[in-house]
Amino acid sequence: MRILSHLFSWVFLPLFMPTYGILISLFAPAISTQYSMSSLYYAPLPTKWALFTIFFMFSVVAPGISFILLHRFKVISTIDIEQQGERGLPLIIMLIYSLVLFFLLSYKAGDAYLPRYYYALPLSGVAITSLFLLINRWIKISLHAAGAGILVGFLAVYTASQTDFTLWWLIGSIIAAGLTMSARLYLKKHRQIEVYTGFVLATLITAGLHLYLIQIG
Repeated sequence: MRILSHLFSWVFLPLFMPTYGILISLFAPAISTQYSMSSLYYAPLPTKWALFTIFFMFSVVAPGISFILLHRFKVISTIDIEQQGERGLPLIIMLIYSLVLFFLLSYKAGDAYLPRYYYALPLSGVAITSLFLLINRWIKISLHAAGAGILVGFLAVYTASQTDFTLWWLIGSIIAAGLTMSARLYLKKHRQIEVYTGFVLATLITAGLHLYLIQIG
């Protein structure tokens, strides 16, 4: 059970979760009912991989390298940032990369059309990390649970905006969230309030931002 808990913690790392959502939106068959949340399933393959690469670089690679360097120079004691007092700088780094990703997408797209969720996901990262920076002063809120909440919140809105999209992706994300939170609790990395608060806040913020951008679109 301990091995499985560690496995779930690594497979569902917070840095990976938005990228999983983008992969699903690009390669899972879907037809949209909302222009602002239209599917890119039928987009040219080079376009898909270009968008995925941008997200992967700024959601996974860049922050991952930054955390490795922080660990190497002993700014953080562990890669998964277990100590509450060490979370400030990593959260700021995540916030900065989310902002860079948002502005890069806006610059690269120019007048071309991109579905709203490509902007909503990095904005969700900005809002969540900003809030968690404040909350971290009182509790070691779970970043793993937050990552799961981002994926669930995104897929909940994305699924509702498609006329032809299997519900199993959303169900799978909820199961993944449950496994991730159970793993963090089993490994005694967090208290229940830290896990459930992280998940609920991230889900609501992500879903709320997506819905807001749909409405103004």
